Order: sequence, then C-alpha cells, then structure tokens
Amino acid sequence: MVLVRHEIGEVLRDIRMSKRQTLRQVAARAAVALGYLSEIERGQKEVSSELLFSIAEALDVPISQIMREVSDRLATAEGINIPDTIPAELFDSVNGSLLNLR
Repeated sequence: MVLVRHEIGEVLRDIRMSKRQTLRQVAARAAVALGYLSEIERGQKEVSSELLFSIAEALDVPISQIMREVSDRLATAEGINIPDTIPAELFDSVNGSLLNLR
C-alpha cells in the first residue's frame, strides 16, 4: 500500500537535499522541531497543510511543485501514466466547445 505521507516525506527530503540544506537549517526556517521534520521526511508523521506551507517556504519552493511531484510518484506507484500535456484530441474538443460559446 502506498501512503501519501511517505511520498510527501520523500519529496521534501529530495528537495532539501537537492538544495544542499540540512534538516537543522530547514527546521529553523520553518519553525518546526528538528525531530518532527525528520519524522515527516521519513513518512512517520502526517504533515498539516499549514506546516507544509512553512516547510515549502523554508525550501523556497511552491507547494504546487511539491504536490505535483507527490502526485507523479503516486501515479507511478499505481501504474498510471499521467501526461504532462493535454492530448491533442481533447484539446481540440474543448477548444472547439469554447469557441462555440463566444
């Protein structure tokens, strides 16, 4: 079973490490206990939306980017391929419908 908290934790850790920041640095900027942040990264604790916002700010990354990466990882774990773009036939269908509304 794939747990969202595990994926969120892994994404946060990957972002933090790619920015070469320590747990201590991020925890201080996010105003969260070092141990608690460590538990979040290891998928042992759920993160509230408020705390996720603080951590995202501390990492200087938008929450949407974090959630997009989490979504992509969940889709991969579920064996689903989510395209990065709208398929042409769907775009044409929607675009044609919008033109008829004008």
